[in-house]
Amino acid sequence: PTAPADPASADGPAAGATLSASAADGGGRAAPPGPGADHVVTGPGGGLTWFEDGTVEGADVAVFANELLPELPAHGVRTVVQGERVDYERLTGRPHIRVTTMPSDKHDWFDLGIFVSVNGKQVPFTPLLRALAKRDRRMKLIDNSYLSLSDPAFDRLKELIDEARDLDEWEPDQPMTVTPLQAGLWSEFDQLADETSHDERWQAIASGLLGATPPGSVPVPTSVHAELRPYQHAGYAWLSFLLSHGVGGVLADDMGLGKTLQVLATIAAARESSPDEPPFLVVAPTSVVGNWATEAARFTPSLRVSTIGSTTLKDPGLVARAAASSDVVVTSYALLRLDATAYTDLPWAALVLDEAQFVKNPQSQTHRVAVDLRAPVKFAITGTPLENGLTDLWALFHIVAPGLLSSWSRFGDDYVKPLGSPDLRGVARQELTARLRRRIRPLMLRRTKESVAADLPPKQEQVVRVTLDPAHRTLYETTLNRERLKVLDLIDDLAKNRMIVFRSLTLLRMLALSPALVDGPRDDLSSAKLDLLLDELEQLAAEGRRALVFSQFTSFLRMVAAALDDRGIGYEYLDGSTRRRPEVIDRFRNGTAPAFLISLKAGGFGLTLTEADTVFVLDPWWNPAAENQAVDRTHRIGQTRSVNVQRFIAEDTIEEKVLALAAKKAELFATMIDDDALFAEDLTADDIRSLLG
Repeated sequence: PTAPADPASADGPAAGATLSASAADGGGRAAPPGPGADHVVTGPGGGLTWFEDGTVEGADVAVFANELLPELPAHGVRTVVQGERVDYERLTGRPHIRVTTMPSDKHDWFDLGIFVSVNGKQVPFTPLLRALAKRDRRMKLIDNSYLSLSDPAFDRLKELIDEARDLDEWEPDQPMTVTPLQAGLWSEFDQLADETSHDERWQAIASGLLGATPPGSVPVPTSVHAELRPYQHAGYAWLSFLLSHGVGGVLADDMGLGKTLQVLATIAAARESSPDEPPFLVVAPTSVVGNWATEAARFTPSLRVSTIGSTTLKDPGLVARAAASSDVVVTSYALLRLDATAYTDLPWAALVLDEAQFVKNPQSQTHRVAVDLRAPVKFAITGTPLENGLTDLWALFHIVAPGLLSSWSRFGDDYVKPLGSPDLRGVARQELTARLRRRIRPLMLRRTKESVAADLPPKQEQVVRVTLDPAHRTLYETTLNRERLKVLDLIDDLAKNRMIVFRSLTLLRMLALSPALVDGPRDDLSSAKLDLLLDELEQLAAEGRRALVFSQFTSFLRMVAAALDDRGIGYEYLDGSTRRRPEVIDRFRNGTAPAFLISLKAGGFGLTLTEADTVFVLDPWWNPAAENQAVDRTHRIGQTRSVNVQRFIAEDTIEEKVLALAAKKAELFATMIDDDALFAEDLTADDIRSLLG
């Protein structure tokens, strides 16, 4: 059939026009009748794909011959058909999709079968994929039947197959395969399908991961000397389920809900059932390594636990000996990085990354070692799976579920860039957010204190705005104007100038605390924040109450300590350089000092300080997750009194901008982790402009 477009006849053929058509076989192209023929472009076969020479091919031939050609005589068009006419059948039914899973030749993988039929006729899968990839509107089968590809089910099928191909580097002529890590993606195939048939083992694993059939009542071993709360028992059952099926995951419970106990119970149960397996490797911040040994001795005394506190430089066999004689080996992130080979050379039953935000940088050596460790299952344990942005999320899942979120570059193209763009809004943003959420949810368990600990007393939070003294204000404004001019010239190339930019921001933040931090002690310049804090602590001491005092700047904490000495108010002090950390913590917990001065970094994890009921945050941070980690040292299980949190903010300074930015990120964090939506990106050039505006 021939139908080249002719602008002169765009409204229809002239009366008496002649059209010549050559019969075409199943895969042939219909050719034009010659240069003198009139052209036809209207009729029920509209929407065909025409070539420059006026020809159509493939399914468009069938549409032209079956739908357009018979209508032409009624419009006064005489048609001439050369050769034997082919009968085409239009399949008008909606697609019927069947999805199956069967054990694969690849260990712990399953073959994913997708079968599509229309009007009872099987549609060959590979040609269908190629047609969908080319965005063809129709497809012709080998028996000369044809079907429309406009049904929404085909669009959704293509989207899911594209995602599956990204995850497994799958080729159209190869069988599609899925692992339990991809249960979220499989569930979407399942939802699309009209009919399913699944291997029993796959069905059990996928249903457990998706929450359709919870792990059930998993008895806690008698060797665990603790009564697990219901949510802790559920977490233990979830971890045990993952471990038994060789699947990693992220335990992202809120701070203070007993993640360590849940992990220890899981290890204890695993060692009872498989005592001859290699030991578990736990990696934790240096300050928390000893805490694991203490908690294990308290809750799971039957476990043989070895802690490693030195490098293998002088003792190359240190790690191997510990592994040979232990059920659990606990080391620090620093030692894992320094002695990488000593750990990667050994087999482990599983890897547990405590405070897993320490491996959030995929470019770091620590992250690479965690990826390379020989453990069939890897768990990330953290109350803050996101601190700065989606890169944190990808980094964690790259360790515990490699391939789940595709490659780093692909993840950036598919999620980071679109969700970081203000142009992506409304339904499109919601759909992309939901897509990412569905991928990670089967492998992340998150419970907040509010959802599981109804008996926890309330936490009252307030922002206390502090007015700078006039001389302090003058110094601040002068410094701000100077640093603003410098920074705004540098942030267009933030990657190159990041250190200089952050140095300026840090200078302004320190100056908002106290001029003495920048300009040295002066009699004519005082710190309004310091004066207010001293008055508050003096009042609390008189009432017999106790407080935690947090700052990111140890130099300011030392100023606070000196001022407390002058007033005779007792305190304990903890920062990253503090030696005998456990002794300092015990002195506060068992003593009567009204104040505990803690650097934000040193106090972000490994502490339970329910003896205090007041928290002072002296300087805000644009990373709300890290700040909340510290604040919740006292608002956790075991607290019986209402907790009061006061954030001191210097009015009309960079601190107010930091607070606003932190609030924005906190909202987005809650949306992703606690309310099923998505977190923000790292600090950007626009964020910095807003801080200096």
